[in-house]
Amino acid sequence: MKIKNTTTHYSSFSIVLHWLMFILIVTVFGSIELRELFDKGTETRDAFKMWHFMLGLSVLALVVVRLVVRVLAGSTPAIKPEPAKWQNTLAKLVHLALYVFMISMPIAGWLILSMAGKPVPFFGLELPPLASENKDLAKTIKEIHETVGEVGYYLIGLHAAAALFHHYILADNTLKRMLPLKK
Repeated sequence: MKIKNTTTHYSSFSIVLHWLMFILIVTVFGSIELRELFDKGTETRDAFKMWHFMLGLSVLALVVVRLVVRVLAGSTPAIKPEPAKWQNTLAKLVHLALYVFMISMPIAGWLILSMAGKPVPFFGLELPPLASENKDLAKTIKEIHETVGEVGYYLIGLHAAAALFHHYILADNTLKRMLPLKK
């Protein structure tokens, strides 16, 4: 699997990471939303919450890999025809916001569990707490985490809508650069 981008396409490794991250984030959101279908204190509800925690921490691990690959992959493939400068600036801001989201949300979740005095599960392991117990601060961080999570829906939607706008309206190669190559 190639790591270096070409002038027209992201590397196969970058593409796999992008779409894997998409599936992972959808699953993180889905697990926390689906828990609402079950009564508090039930095993099923608790299992959905545990999956939310573990998959959220997986986002953190995968985003670190993505950042390393982004550096190793070289320059990003050019968009043809080149978009307006304001579109490039907006795209960079949205990508930055997505990376901040993918890093800060799992860390906030880890802090919430740590400060609530709860275990931090990660696929059979228990991660160490990031901070000492402080239930009041945990509650505040949880409220922020939930609000930022709701904003995340719009941020991800904006990212997807922009890709579709570029593909279907502007007819440039923005989306094609992140799709698997046809052999």
